[in-house]
Amino acid sequence: MNPSLTQARTARRTHSFTESVIREMTRVAREHDAINLAQGFPDFPAPQALKDAACDAIQADVNQYAVTWGSPSMREALVEKYASWYGLNIEGDREITVTCGATEAMASVMLAVVNPGDEVIVLEPFYENYGPDAILCQAHPVFLPLEPPAYRIDPERLASLITDRTRAIVINTPNNPSGRVFDESEMNAVRDLCVKHDILAITDEIYEHIIYEGSHIPLATLPGMRDRTIIISGLSKTFSVTGWRVGTIVAPPDLTDAIRKVHDFLTVGAPAPLQEACAAGMRILGPDYYQDMVEGYRKRRDVLYGALTDAGFRCSRPEGAYYIMADFSDLSDLDDRAFSIRLTSECGVTPVPGSSFFHDPAGGGRSIVRFVFCKRIETLTEAGERLRSYFQG
Repeated sequence: MNPSLTQARTARRTHSFTESVIREMTRVAREHDAINLAQGFPDFPAPQALKDAACDAIQADVNQYAVTWGSPSMREALVEKYASWYGLNIEGDREITVTCGATEAMASVMLAVVNPGDEVIVLEPFYENYGPDAILCQAHPVFLPLEPPAYRIDPERLASLITDRTRAIVINTPNNPSGRVFDESEMNAVRDLCVKHDILAITDEIYEHIIYEGSHIPLATLPGMRDRTIIISGLSKTFSVTGWRVGTIVAPPDLTDAIRKVHDFLTVGAPAPLQEACAAGMRILGPDYYQDMVEGYRKRRDVLYGALTDAGFRCSRPEGAYYIMADFSDLSDLDDRAFSIRLTSECGVTPVPGSSFFHDPAGGGRSIVRFVFCKRIETLTEAGERLRSYFQG
């Protein structure tokens, strides 16, 4: 169909963004039978206790709609988690919404609290959903560039972006794609500006338990932020169940009322038996599980980092999450998309083009690609051997 006719037949709000580049690269990897280091899903099993709990729930006929905003057991487990991990006292009946993944959580939050014409500040590079989510609300995303390789928040630069139309700041820590874990001074700088200008903070904390250096600081725990922070998280990364689509939102009661209405009409509810399994996982899996998980990811990180630097990429070890941003400018003059396609077809390893994490595809990220390391050591070792062989011979 003629592109101009297609645009005439579709909503204008969809014209300014593309489909997910990450999911597109997964298809490209399959076409070439390449090792998929583009999309962040593990190729190793979820914890057995979690799988057993899911099977038990299904066999117990927990197969119908759960309460729209989350099963009682799931919300109770989250209340316990936030109290024990962060000292936050959450009201499960009034402040928690369980969603179909953190992706739906972000869309529900944006649609519930952002008005047309509002501005939403997004730290760049950013996970690819944030900009489109703001646009779907007919809001204006305003981007704060974080300079590599440190990717630190500059408080003065952030302050300069705030106007009387600023509604919210979106902050993702540990960060995808940069791997940064924002430190106390950075988080306090965000806090100060939110309080001063009465701005909401929307925090994506899906990687909260995957940290190698530093510590996770929930913005909601800082003075003045409990009533102005919306926490988005989930169980897919922590428990290696990305296909289960169980996300979570914690927000003040008045905001939760609006979020739940949007969530209800978007998806009705997250899968009932999988909520029971996630609730069981939060209760059954103790400190040893989380420590072992982090150590496992640390080893995977070091395997991939070593392979990338040996191959000639320039990159830093991430402080958290499971991604590495790698500069390939010493290896090729191609742009990031062409480089990613060639690496897939000729080397058999698939990354994500870096420009997908920047608002202007013609600008940032053109010499950067992102690799994931949430894979078996054997998978990463094989990918490393292919990369070394391809670039170094």
